[in-house]
Amino acid sequence: MSYVDGFVIPVPEENKDAYREMAARAWPIFKGFGALQLVECWGVDIPDGKLTDFKRAVAAQAGEQTVFSWIVWPSKEIRDAAHKKMYDDERMKSLGDMPFDGKRMIFGGFEPLLDERA
Repeated sequence: MSYVDGFVIPVPEENKDAYREMAARAWPIFKGFGALQLVECWGVDIPDGKLTDFKRAVAAQAGEQTVFSWIVWPSKEIRDAAHKKMYDDERMKSLGDMPFDGKRMIFGGFEPLLDERA
């Protein structure tokens, strides 16, 4: 059964290209550790909710956009092993400063319940 790491991240609008570049540089590292897919989505239609919403979830500020992203792994075991290796990997350190405030990023690991495709 596959395993998914999911993320919601507030990114300053002026850092959109830097964010995309950082994600593109990170993909070969994730892939090398076993990841099957990386999807990065830039928010374009995020309505304000009555109780909560994507923007409030990450305390997005004026001038920031919300990114919704996920990485698909073959299994939780492969993902867990990859995470341990990534912390010591010099390629991860070479990505430099993140173009967003990581303190406001939310993330979690998920087991798929349903995966339908056309």
